[in-house]
Amino acid sequence: MSRISHSSRIVALSLALTIALAACKGGEEQQPQGGPGQVTVVTLKAQPVMLTRELAGRATGYEVAEVRPQVSGIVAKRLFTEGSVVKQGQALYQLDDASYRAQANNARAQVARAEATANAARLAARRSSELVRTKLISVQDDEAAQAAWKQADADVLAARASLDAANVTLGYARITAPISGQIGKSSVTQGALVSAGQAAPLATINRLDPIYIDVTQSSAELLQLRRELAAGRLEGASELPVDIVLEDGTPFAHKGTLEFSEVSVDPSTGSYSLRVRVDNPDQVLMPGMFVRAVLGSGVRPDGLLVPMQGIARDPKGDTSAMVVDAKGTVEQRPVKVSRTIGDKWLVEDGLKPGDKVIVEGLQKIGPGMPVQATEKGAEPAKPAAAPATAPAAKQ
Repeated sequence: MSRISHSSRIVALSLALTIALAACKGGEEQQPQGGPGQVTVVTLKAQPVMLTRELAGRATGYEVAEVRPQVSGIVAKRLFTEGSVVKQGQALYQLDDASYRAQANNARAQVARAEATANAARLAARRSSELVRTKLISVQDDEAAQAAWKQADADVLAARASLDAANVTLGYARITAPISGQIGKSSVTQGALVSAGQAAPLATINRLDPIYIDVTQSSAELLQLRRELAAGRLEGASELPVDIVLEDGTPFAHKGTLEFSEVSVDPSTGSYSLRVRVDNPDQVLMPGMFVRAVLGSGVRPDGLLVPMQGIARDPKGDTSAMVVDAKGTVEQRPVKVSRTIGDKWLVEDGLKPGDKVIVEGLQKIGPGMPVQATEKGAEPAKPAAAPATAPAAKQ
């Protein structure tokens, strides 16, 4: 009996100790938390905001010329290196010009003959003028002599025109570059027969500095832009430079300029064309290359930007922000944002300048809770140093 009573006392003592510890823990949990929550806020300020749009496009040559023969003949020699840079007027192909040179020589001989005939007619007309004054010949004979002189001079002019035409044809046998630029591969080799008006060009020359970037934009975006400009919410930015982004995502070293905007909309795509001119001294951009152009569409003079972490989106897609009001409590505001600019949202509605938007500490707060706000970027207040303890007096 004594052993059972002793065990019962031990069990009762353990149970009482457990209840006491539980009561102590419960009392600790029910103690109120000390002070308001700590959050970091950003105070909104109205500022000019540049609105941009990124459009896909392709590079195209500033000038493109197809090298074509203007006379028929056999290619005697190719005078350029494929892929090299050629200058305007530089010889590219030499055709066999023996027949054209013979025609030019024949025309030159015809000029000499016509000039000799004209000289003889001129002398005859001069003698005729002297003889008619002495009435040794009739007036009719004199008029015939004068007419023959004028006809001989006309024959000289015609012969010289034929010589010029023959020289032009002879010059076409030496095919030159119509523009300066980079020439591609040749479609013919030495010994090939080419003809005037053939469908295939002999080669193509592209001027790559500067170069064009052709992009397209939706007509709906154009209408929205015009409405905002008319309402005064945007200021025009057509003269601003255009940033070019390469295929691998790296920015191009040179900025472009908007040169041309199409005046009609493509009915098949509902978009219109824009053309950007870009300096390309190192010829990094090549015709056909895919790039992206970042164009300025306007300036919002009183734009509001909120860091992305300050905007929350619910499952329905609605956006909201936590704001610290004048009483130091948290207020949840529904907001409307339109686009991202860098790491921030552009606010359209729901917030105003001076609002303090919470960007850090959101996990520990809720609407209506008091908080202590610290401006983002500001140094937190240092706690006051505890007073030094006075040294104990010596006994």
